[in-house]
Amino acid sequence: MRRFAIGLSGNPHDGDDLCQMTIERALSNRSRWEEGTRLDSWMYRIMRNIWIDEGRKTTRSMQTFVAEESGVRVGGDGAQEAAVELSNVDRAMQKLPGDQREAVLLVMVEGYAYKEAAEIVGCPVGTLNSRLVRGRDALMAMLGEAT
Repeated sequence: MRRFAIGLSGNPHDGDDLCQMTIERALSNRSRWEEGTRLDSWMYRIMRNIWIDEGRKTTRSMQTFVAEESGVRVGGDGAQEAAVELSNVDRAMQKLPGDQREAVLLVMVEGYAYKEAAEIVGCPVGTLNSRLVRGRDALMAMLGEAT
């Protein structure tokens, strides 16, 4: 859940806040969860709705996981290439439109099946598939330019 929140919000601090708001809302509305349905899908839907609501309230800029100025310290253990590549992927993810980023995060990062991800997002499977393909292609194009 935290990984999805960080992916949506763009940084760990806002991701943690999003997780906390999700848990708070889920607990206060626990009577609305239907026995026999997937709790994780319900939680992801709550998180997505909060993220949309918060995004409408504020227009703050997105940040990467690692601030550019901390690049001097990145790679001290010999993993410079991996850190740079992860930073490139994160920047590219943040440039994607929200619907494409959601699809990529749910399917490619979180490992949800297309049908489950479509239920979380609240769209038909075909729409989710289209968003995923466009998002993946855009990422590949952006990352191809980065190398």
